[in-house]
Amino acid sequence: MSHTPWTITDRKINIALVGCGRIAKNHLQAIKQHQDRLTLTAVCDTDDDARRVAALQCSVDDYNNIDDMLHYCNADLVVLCTPSGIHSSQAIKIAQSGRHVITEKPMATRWRDGLRMVKACDEAGVHLYVVKQNRLNATMQLVKRAIQQGRFGKIYLANTNVFWTRPQDYYDQGGWRGKWELDGGAFMNQASHYVDLIQWLLGPVQSVQAMMGTLARNIEAEDTGVMNIRWRNGAMGSVNVTMLTYPKNYEGSITILGEKGTVRIGGVAVNEIQQWEFADQQPDDETIRTASYQTTSVYGFGHPLYYDNVIKSMQGLEASLVDGREGLASLELLIAAYRSARDNLSVQLPLEL
Repeated sequence: MSHTPWTITDRKINIALVGCGRIAKNHLQAIKQHQDRLTLTAVCDTDDDARRVAALQCSVDDYNNIDDMLHYCNADLVVLCTPSGIHSSQAIKIAQSGRHVITEKPMATRWRDGLRMVKACDEAGVHLYVVKQNRLNATMQLVKRAIQQGRFGKIYLANTNVFWTRPQDYYDQGGWRGKWELDGGAFMNQASHYVDLIQWLLGPVQSVQAMMGTLARNIEAEDTGVMNIRWRNGAMGSVNVTMLTYPKNYEGSITILGEKGTVRIGGVAVNEIQQWEFADQQPDDETIRTASYQTTSVYGFGHPLYYDNVIKSMQGLEASLVDGREGLASLELLIAAYRSARDNLSVQLPLEL
């Protein structure tokens, strides 16, 4: 039986981090930015060097396994920056210990694992937060608002491109990268934020057709693929992804074509408003020039904003922006794409009723 998660209003929230690899620094910076409301209390990693560096940097306790950490540390909230395929087993352990969970994307690599995570957190009465920080980018907020205001009229077509590069040595850094069980490929890992954005913007998907291939990298999963989408509202679109762009990350874009509006958000990571044209005029039109931003990182600047929402949600001040169920929406679309590519079929959503 699920019940309303408890709130913390009279003190700082204690947080622990599991997984001290590539993405962890974004989380540690965001936690530091919110140190008036958050206290980092422990870090955990099986890699001794990564763990010790993080522990030393942050002056906190360190653990080499999650069981010990959950037994000894006083965290209210635990963030998972571990390989995607082990998020579910770790999230379930954390929930069962009575703590809230933040998980990096994707929340899981298998549909049933995502469902198990949501169920375990419901049963424990704890929050499950799935990091989708790109939704909070200024550019994306403007597009979402334009859709909510009906400015596009009927939306006809939506296209997403993720033309990035990941050299072989990126995959060789960790034994888990590019593996089906632990990571997935270009769609599940690098492009998962874009798959999330496109379903968040345009709503429920009716069906998916995909083709994927491993064209150049020595990995189990795909380095390149295309996915066609038909939305329930009648719109059609595609997601085109490769990690083989020469010589560096080139484009992360979303284009939306509607009856009364055309918008393209481009740049290397949806950070530039390149086209913004509507039949009507709105105050937001004046802000588009300032919404674009320079970025050297494909992660964008959304992590601190995402944490702000997590904190306010735990204080009972705001609803969670991306909870477990919201996280399932993009996982479902990813799993449908993989099934379509594997079986050479059009896959209908929802995956199960």
